[in-house]
Amino acid sequence: MKIFRTTILMLLISITGNITAQQTPAPKQTEAVTIVGAKAHLGNGEVIENSLIIFENGKITHVMDALTTKMQYRGEIINAEGKHVYPGFIAPNSTLGLVEIAAVRATDDEDEIGEMLPHLRSLIAYNAESKIVESMRPNGVLIGQITPRGGTISGTSSIVQFDAWNWEDAAIKKDDGLHINWPNSFTRGRWWLGEERGMKPNKEYADQVLKLSQFFNNSKAFLAGKQIDIHLPFKAMETVFTGQKKVYIHVNGEKEILDAIQFKKDQNLNEMVLVGAYDAYKVTDKLKDNNIAVLAQRPHLTPSNDGDHYDASYKLAKTLSDAGILVGLEGSGQMETMNTRNLPFYAGTVAAHGMDKEDALKLITSNTAKILGIDEFVGTLEGGKDATLFISEGDALDMRGNRIIKAFIQGREVSLETHQTELYQRYSNKYKSQKKK
Repeated sequence: MKIFRTTILMLLISITGNITAQQTPAPKQTEAVTIVGAKAHLGNGEVIENSLIIFENGKITHVMDALTTKMQYRGEIINAEGKHVYPGFIAPNSTLGLVEIAAVRATDDEDEIGEMLPHLRSLIAYNAESKIVESMRPNGVLIGQITPRGGTISGTSSIVQFDAWNWEDAAIKKDDGLHINWPNSFTRGRWWLGEERGMKPNKEYADQVLKLSQFFNNSKAFLAGKQIDIHLPFKAMETVFTGQKKVYIHVNGEKEILDAIQFKKDQNLNEMVLVGAYDAYKVTDKLKDNNIAVLAQRPHLTPSNDGDHYDASYKLAKTLSDAGILVGLEGSGQMETMNTRNLPFYAGTVAAHGMDKEDALKLITSNTAKILGIDEFVGTLEGGKDATLFISEGDALDMRGNRIIKAFIQGREVSLETHQTELYQRYSNKYKSQKKK
């Protein structure tokens, strides 16, 4: 009887594992692939109407006009006439793989206890088998910057591709940047503590900024000393001061942005990126003069301030781009892990409100790659770069046209099946059978 129960238990575990696990990652590319006839959106603002793209060993070897070249096709030939090909979309400032079910604490690794946590690495908590990560691929989102949350200094992000066995396989750039949540000069009354409701000046703002500056200064002093004792937070700051890590400041208000710019100067930081940056359009000259890039908040948000235009969020990226600032799009906020799959439609919304479609595409491809420091191998369709790309039936920035038929990560053809597509097939077949009756 005991043996029977054990057998049943093992069978149930096996079945459950098969139901919940992600698909097996694709094997390494062994044969060249030629895509011919597609309209190629290169990700740098250029378009080839009738393209020829060849990649092998995980790298793009040729991108050219199919009508003017005599290049011989190689390996597997994909006839993509009438379709579109794009570089894989890149999702910065994302908690993908860190949170699976928000209501289940054991599946939430986005935040740790503490205020100054530069030594924390989001990469080692990344779950490559996340069902949510898997659901990004059918919309063309193939790369992400996995970013911690919480505290004043949240920790270090890393950049991964979305088809891997584990975090080691997934990583394409480890520990790329330090993330700081800039204090807010206004605070909302906590009614549950008896405080007055509504927004009011934050009396502790100056002290909070000073505390951040002191942490940077103390880190420099520690690193300049003999370092007899080990202090992990201070030690982790070394790569920030040497310029190996970028500094990402999560900030929105005009005053806070200006203070962050001054902080960059005071701390002699080489590269700083603003994340969110709702009021950045008010200080574009300052941003440009200090060579500060922006990962603009997702456009699908309501205006934050009284008197803001209804389309303020829609036009932020275009306004900054027109001012000569390097801009990408990020998707943090409510239900951000799920909503990351809407990244191409964020860019589509920006295009619908004045930006050229190919320039809007750059917000989630080449621009973001430059901001993250990975543009040497992803972000555009160019020879020598990773074959991380996809083929769509139509315009990938439009919900009606974003129908991915093939996707490749580093030359490997990845599965586009997810829990959602399985449910779609199940219920579409159900209703099809009912119609026949």
